Formats: sequence, structure tokens, C-alpha cells
Amino acid sequence: MKDIRWQIYVGLGLIALSALLYLLHFFLFHDAEHIYIYLLGDIAFLPIEVLLVTLVIHQLLENRDTRAKLEKLNMVIGIFFSEAGTELLTYFSDNDPHLEEIRKDLMVSSEWSDNEFSRVTNLLRGYSCDVNIHSIDLPGLKQFVISKEDLFLRMLENPTLLEHESFTELLRAVFHLTEELCRRKDLSSLPEIDLSHLAGDIRRVYGLLILEWLSYMRYLKDSYPYLFSLAMRMNPFDEKASVIVH
Repeated sequence: MKDIRWQIYVGLGLIALSALLYLLHFFLFHDAEHIYIYLLGDIAFLPIEVLLVTLVIHQLLENRDTRAKLEKLNMVIGIFFSEAGTELLTYFSDNDPHLEEIRKDLMVSSEWSDNEFSRVTNLLRGYSCDVNIHSIDLPGLKQFVISKEDLFLRMLENPTLLEHESFTELLRAVFHLTEELCRRKDLSSLPEIDLSHLAGDIRRVYGLLILEWLSYMRYLKDSYPYLFSLAMRMNPFDEKASVIVH
């Protein structure tokens, strides 16, 4: 209420100041016709000014803010993949019995067009993202996600990520998997039905992770070629991947 009252006072003050200046002009030059002409001209220009300020300039500023938020968001996503995401993808894909069906489609290169990224994204949405739960080192996976738990929590608390629903969903899935693994004291003798449950949690993370990784690769290719080059040399789906430039 105080904010509205302050705005009303400012508005009334500006109107009073304008009227005072017009009166001063009249007393100095005694030319009411001149005042009416320019007053009408100013009022006639007002809709155009509103158009320029509210639609054009406001939209430009909004676009700039959106680009700035996108940059910050992708910096956070980059940290996630650098610290945990790429290693998780490598681990899950190494235990994916059907990976050969899509491996060639994940050999991203600088020659890829937007259409190619869209094609592979649609392909991955229909991919099962299966994992062989019996070949996964669950204690090792547990130890890894526990070591990154602070990272996941800080990212969940980051307000910037609230505008990126798919990445937020990925973080929730990763955090849920971490909690599921932490609640089990002994992962070496779980019943088959419980292993199936954990496999479902891993598939959820794997499916979200692979889509987010592809989206991030698309961003790097378009915006930061040198980061894209490193990411491709560390491609978790490339058996011959090496950070060494040959």
C-alpha cells in the first residue's frame, strides 16, 4: 500500500510540475496557441512513445536478461557435467546392454546441424536406457553419488535452475537415487525385486541425463567451440575417447 501511495504522489507531483511550467511559459510569452499546438503534438506522440518503450525497448531488455540467465544456467550445467554428469553417463552407458543400437548416433561432431540434434533427441526419447543391474558396482556407485551430494544439494537450491524444468527434474532424480542407495546398508545381498527397483531409479537418471547431455552439447557447439572440443574428446559414448589431442 505504501508503494502505491508513493507512486501516486510522484505522479501528481509530475503533473503539477508540468502544469506549472506551461503556466510559466504563458506568463512569459502570452502565447496560448503555441502551448496548445505543442501540447497536442506531445499527446499525439505519446502512443508512439508507449509503443517504443513498452514493446520495443522492453523486449530488447528482456531478451538481454534472458540471454544472461541462459549463460548462468549453462555455466551451472557445465559444472554438473564436469563434476559428476559425464562420469555417471560413462558408468551407466558401460552397463547398457543395448548401447550399440545408438552409439553411432551419439558421436556428436562440429558438423552437426540443428536438424541432426533434433533427430537424435527424438531418437533418444524413444530409447529404453536399460542397465544391467547385476553388472553395476552398486557400492562404488553409492560412494560416488555420496561424494557429490553437496554438489547436488547446492544445485537444487540454485534459484536460476527453477527456470530449467528438465535439468531440475534430472537433479531430483539423481538426488532420489542417492537417497535410495544411502538407505541400504548392504548392497551386496539385495533381493531381486529390490534390484529391479534400483534399476528403475537408475534408468530414470540415465534417460534424463542423456537428453540433458545432448542439449548441453548443442549449446556448447553453438556458443563455445573450444569447450565443445574438450567435451567431444571426453564423449562418454565414444570407446576411443581421449582428452589428448591427436
